[in-house]
Amino acid sequence: MMRTATIQRATSETQIELTFAVDGEGKAELETGVPFLTHMLDLFTKHGHFNLSVHAKGDTHIDDHHTTEDIGICLGQAIRQALGDKKGIRRYGNAFVPMDDALAQVVIDVSNRPHLEFRGEFPSQKVGTFDVELVHEFLWKLALEARMNVHVIVHYGRNTHHMIEAVFKALARALDEATMIDPRVKSVPSTKGML
Repeated sequence: MMRTATIQRATSETQIELTFAVDGEGKAELETGVPFLTHMLDLFTKHGHFNLSVHAKGDTHIDDHHTTEDIGICLGQAIRQALGDKKGIRRYGNAFVPMDDALAQVVIDVSNRPHLEFRGEFPSQKVGTFDVELVHEFLWKLALEARMNVHVIVHYGRNTHHMIEAVFKALARALDEATMIDPRVKSVPSTKGML
């Protein structure tokens, strides 16, 4: 079973083609136009053992908001589509990841109920030219479109780059755990009979 999906999105602000494979090898092919987001998606792909291809063109001459948001939308849609009926998955994932001074935790429920809970304060408003508030925007759109509960807790940290990097690595590991096939699960892991 190939758990993969390709999403295309074209608006007056962005043009995106994104392919996501749940069961990958950590291979990333990324052209986002947003260097810091590219770095974070590369980490996400590697640490989740996914495959991810993103080719995006956006109005980054204005700022990185539309491109970052729309990539989050496309990735969320691809995750949801790639998982199909979710039969056999573990459903829940939890990961703590340290990055030098920072410690982040991400907990996921692939529940078909979108929710983002974000607990964390970053000491800087920018990393290079990247607006740090876009981390929340990306994660909210990802949770919404993937229809997952995503809880993010940045326990502590001094360096904003390290803190965000820990979040993306923890997101990858939690999603990898939640989407793994568990041979004990014969249908979907829900008393409702569907997710």
